[in-house]
Amino acid sequence: MPFQSPFRLRPLRGVRILSLALNLPGPAALMRLHAMGARCIKLEPPGPPGKVSDSLGDPMGWYRPAAYAQLHEGVKRLSVDLKTPAGQQLLHRLLARTDVLITSFRPSALRKLGLGWARLHRQYPALSQVAIVGSRGERAEEPGHDLTYLAENGLITGLELPPTLYADMGGSLMASEAVLQATLAQRESGRGAYLEVALSDAAGYLALPREWGLTLPEGMVGGAHAGYRVYPCRDGRVAVAALEPHFAEALCAIAGVTENGNGNGPHAMTSPATHQRIAAFLLTKTRKALDRLAREHDIPLHPMPM
Repeated sequence: MPFQSPFRLRPLRGVRILSLALNLPGPAALMRLHAMGARCIKLEPPGPPGKVSDSLGDPMGWYRPAAYAQLHEGVKRLSVDLKTPAGQQLLHRLLARTDVLITSFRPSALRKLGLGWARLHRQYPALSQVAIVGSRGERAEEPGHDLTYLAENGLITGLELPPTLYADMGGSLMASEAVLQATLAQRESGRGAYLEVALSDAAGYLALPREWGLTLPEGMVGGAHAGYRVYPCRDGRVAVAALEPHFAEALCAIAGVTENGNGNGPHAMTSPATHQRIAAFLLTKTRKALDRLAREHDIPLHPMPM
């Protein structure tokens, strides 16, 4: 489903954002900031010599042009070599009328470009910076990507790659939240603020339910509860989320589960017999039939192809 802006109030109307962030977290944050009404400009390095592309120098344009186009809809993009005097002149002309700068370079690279926070803050006291980094502190110079941040937080459980880029997208949400924080603080004090967003922190935040044991195999949303699982059905799969007692009761009723005096509470829903009976029932039904039953009995489930 295409991204649709949930923002109707446009709280960042008139706020001027300048982004130097490439790949996914920065552009995904920019997409949301634009949806909130911000005026967004992004500087990208020149693309490879002799290569004509609408994506300028952002690798995302080569990975997936359609994704790049969606991420940058409504964003003014300029090709700039920040290592040249002309590029630096343009950068500082823009910084002089920018409210929030978004970066995704390592700290050493920012310093080489003259964009360390101490120097920036002296030059532009009202400017805020949201710095997207891999990890905080001493680890900020270490190389990493979404996959490594997920792995170090226990979110890679087998040999399969994750179905989406959780740390990158979670980091983009944290970055857009940081822009909101910086904007509120600047309106109150008149001065800019520095906020750091670490993708490893985003992965750690997403990993909290696992750390709490909720999504471990013995956890209630990790497979222990018979009403919260993915089951095979006659022509595919079905994701069942009948977690609350009234949903569990409705599921057990249509599946013909008759528990002993425990009713359909948590203990009954974790018994092997309940798992087996629900699995056997769902295996006899098509996706279309399950979709109809879900509507008739108010059960949260979603049929899927195999």
